[in-house]
Amino acid sequence: MNNHHLISQRFRGFLPIIIDVETGGIDPRKDALLELAAVSIKMDEQGLIHPDAEYHYHILPFEGSNLDPESLAFNKIDPHHPFRFAVPESEALHDLFSKIKKECKQKDCRRAVIVGHNAWFDQHFVNCAATRCKITKMPFHRFTSFDTATLSGLAYGQTVLSKALSAANIPFDTEQAHSALYDAQCTAQLFCAIVNQWHKLSVLS
Repeated sequence: MNNHHLISQRFRGFLPIIIDVETGGIDPRKDALLELAAVSIKMDEQGLIHPDAEYHYHILPFEGSNLDPESLAFNKIDPHHPFRFAVPESEALHDLFSKIKKECKQKDCRRAVIVGHNAWFDQHFVNCAATRCKITKMPFHRFTSFDTATLSGLAYGQTVLSKALSAANIPFDTEQAHSALYDAQCTAQLFCAIVNQWHKLSVLS
């Protein structure tokens, strides 16, 4: 049996993709998208899910975008540092969307769905960036998302990422926090832990 195909039967044909963004503020229409990371999911023969491929982009602020000093102090990003090797958001989105579409095809999923910790924030930034870049065919569902803050509240009684990870016995390094890739990796582990916990309970019942 092709393990790639198993996940297509788990989430109504959706392929969960964990997304994390770092930004120049909280307004997705005006504030710059500065960093974007994604982690895909695979399923094994026992029906347990695991993190799979990783994608990561440092992004140049779009023309006319706002850069809130408080946000930059929080995420410690220097948007114009030459060693960021940042790319235009159009390049980042086209590359990510192409790879996600390829994964959906490989895993027999009809569409991807964004997973995030407070997923509405990441989803709005991705949607607005796609609109700016005139991308009309996205691999992600436009409004459906899976929110690990909500799932963690149900599973562990915690909604803060670091506390939810602690409750799930997943290590978390505060020094690496607010890197899009690290936060996406941690969120992917958390999502898998919650889904797998539910699966094990369902099997036992």
